[in-house]
Amino acid sequence: MNVILINPETPDTFWGFKHALKFIRKRAYSPPLGLLTVAAMLPQEWSKRLVDASVTKLRNKDLEWADCAFISGMTVQRESARRIITRCKEAGLRVVAGGPLFTMEPDQFEEVDHLVLNEAELTLPDFLRDLERGCAKHVYTSSEFADIHETPVPLWELADMKRYGTMSIQFSRGCPFDCEFCNVTSLFGHRPRTKTAGQILAELDGLYDLGWRGNVFFVDDNLIGNKARLKTELLPALIEWRKDKRGVLFSTEVSINLADDEQLMQMMGEAGFGTVFIGIETPDEASLAECSKKQNMNRNLVEDVKRMQRAGFQVDGGFIVGFDSDTPGIFQRQIDFIQKSGIVNAMVGLLQAPPGTRLHERLKQAGRLLDEMSGDNVDGTTNIVPVMSLDALRDGYKHILSRIYAPKPYYQRVKTFLREYQPPELKASWDFEHVLGFIRSICRLGIIGKERAHYWHLLWWTLFRCPRSFRLAMALAVYGYHLRRICELHVL
Repeated sequence: MNVILINPETPDTFWGFKHALKFIRKRAYSPPLGLLTVAAMLPQEWSKRLVDASVTKLRNKDLEWADCAFISGMTVQRESARRIITRCKEAGLRVVAGGPLFTMEPDQFEEVDHLVLNEAELTLPDFLRDLERGCAKHVYTSSEFADIHETPVPLWELADMKRYGTMSIQFSRGCPFDCEFCNVTSLFGHRPRTKTAGQILAELDGLYDLGWRGNVFFVDDNLIGNKARLKTELLPALIEWRKDKRGVLFSTEVSINLADDEQLMQMMGEAGFGTVFIGIETPDEASLAECSKKQNMNRNLVEDVKRMQRAGFQVDGGFIVGFDSDTPGIFQRQIDFIQKSGIVNAMVGLLQAPPGTRLHERLKQAGRLLDEMSGDNVDGTTNIVPVMSLDALRDGYKHILSRIYAPKPYYQRVKTFLREYQPPELKASWDFEHVLGFIRSICRLGIIGKERAHYWHLLWWTLFRCPRSFRLAMALAVYGYHLRRICELHVL
C-alpha cells in the first residue's frame, strides 16, 4: 500500500517563527513529530511519503500515487486540514485522521473515513488489524493511556530536514498539575509517563546520523513533571551523549518550580538545555487561583525567572489576559512584569477554553461559550464571554502587544535579560546559514528597518558588555522582527 502522511499547513503565528526563519532560509519550525512516529508504526512493507504543507505543496501526483492518506494536526491547523481532506476525498483516497485536532473535535470531520483518536500506540494497531481483515470501523478511541516504552523511533528520513529550523523529540506525556484552561491532562493524564533514556538516545542518534547539528526541542508539556526519572536517567545519559557531539542544543517546556532546584538546573545546563518555556500566565494572584495555577502562587515570579536566567537559561513565557478576576489594571501589570523579568519572547494571548478542559465545561454550563476556538492563542480572538467587556479586553490586549513588541521596549528587554544571563560553556557554533542570517539581519534590521538604531546599539552593547552572548542577541533581534510582523499583520 502507498501511504501519504500529510501535515496541514500551520498559519502565520507567534510560534511558527515564519518571518525569523526566512533569515536562515528555513520554511518551518519543525517537522510533524506525531506523523513521523505514526509512520514508524505502519507496516514496514508499505511505501510511505510525507507531505508537510508548511514546507511544500500537496501535488496532484502525490494524490495519484497514494492509496491512503494519513492526516494529523493541531487545532490551529483546522482550516488547512479541511481543505486537504476535501482534496483527498475528491482524489478517491481512503482518509485516516488522528492527533489532537481530531481527538478534540471528532464530530467536525464526518467525511473522514477512519478517525484513529487518542494515543496511536493504543488505537492504531486495532485499526490496522481491522483494515487487513476488511472490516475497519469509522472511529477508534481509548480511555487508557499508552505505555510509551513501546513507542518507536520516528522515521526522520521521511522529512526534508534542510527545510526546518529545529527537530522535535518527546521524553514524557502528561503533567502533574491541573490548570483549568489546559487540555494536556485530558489528552495525556496527570501522571507523567516517560520513555527510557535508551529510547531518547536512539532518537538522537538517528537525527545525528542524518546530519542534524542544530536545536532539538523536547515537546513535553512539562519536562520536569517526573523529576526523579529526569535526574537519575535522562539527564546523566544526555550529559554523556553530548561529550563527543557538536552543535546539538536542547530546549523544552517546564514549570516555574524549576527555579527551586539548583541541582536540576545545573544538570539540565550540563545536558545542553539552553531555553525553557514557562507558563507564567499572570502576575495576579486572584487570577492564578481562579485557573488553579497553584504552582505559580505565593512566589516572587520575577526573581524565579532571573534565577533561571543566571543559571544559563533563556526563559520564554506564556501570558494570558481575560480571567474573570482581571480588572482594567491587568494590562499595564502584564507589561511591567514582562519588562522587569527580561522575558524576551513573551507570548501573550486572550483566555480561550479548549474542549475537554474544566474551563470549557464551566463556561458551557454558564452559557458563556462563543464559536469554536481558533487554536492560535495570540491572534486576538477568544471563544469565551469574558466578565470584562469584550471590547475593553481586546483594546487592552492590543495595548500590551503594541508596547512589548515595539522596538524600544523590546530591545530594552533583551538587555535586561542579557544582564542576568550567564551563558553556559557549551554553546552552538556559527554555521554558514547563521552567518548568512546575521548578514541579512544587518541589511533588513540595521539598514532599512525602523528598529535600526536599537539594532546597532544592541550589537555594539553586546560586543563590549557580553560578547559570549553575541549570537543569541542577534537571534533575539530577528525574533523581535518576527513578533512585530505577527502583530502588525494579524492583531493590531
